[in-house]
Amino acid sequence: FFLCDHHLSYMNDGKTNTTDNLLLEVCLAALHEGVLISADHGKHQLTNEGSQLCTVLARSFADIGDIVRGKDLFIGYDKKDRNEKKQLQQNLKNIFKEIHNGLDTEAQERYKDEDDNEENYYKLREDWWYANRATVWKAITCGTHGGDTYFRATCDSSNRQGPSQANKYCRCNGDKPGEDKANIDPPTYFDYVPQFLR
Repeated sequence: FFLCDHHLSYMNDGKTNTTDNLLLEVCLAALHEGVLISADHGKHQLTNEGSQLCTVLARSFADIGDIVRGKDLFIGYDKKDRNEKKQLQQNLKNIFKEIHNGLDTEAQERYKDEDDNEENYYKLREDWWYANRATVWKAITCGTHGGDTYFRATCDSSNRQGPSQANKYCRCNGDKPGEDKANIDPPTYFDYVPQFLR
């Protein structure tokens, strides 16, 4: 969890003022986190037997989603960490404010949070995450291998036989790094499970 937070904390709200720039920054954080987790996963299996790489990545993916949406419950280990998290959320508020200001009037009204006096843009952040989660999943799983599987069948097999398992590269329906398929959903919904239950 520290990894994605650490990379995202370097985001500059002055440069990251569009949804495309934000997606780039979030994907870079996910990519770096995925590569580091993939590289270290083998040695952690010695103490956490049965740990599957795709599941570990799914939990980290969910943490990134919580950070982006302003739902991160983890406040930090120490004062420095808490201050970095506070600054990160302030940067994200500023970024989403810029994105909000760039929307047409109708969209701005739709994303106006009535109960949000601090302009957190929670509705906009939620929709941004939903629209971009598949791309972030592809970034975090970029360093996986052909045998990496998700712990349960969650992929739409589109053959009406029920869900299938993401059994290669932690992705559904044969999608793999370098040959990305369109409209492939992540095999996880951990990002919609409350953080304290994961």
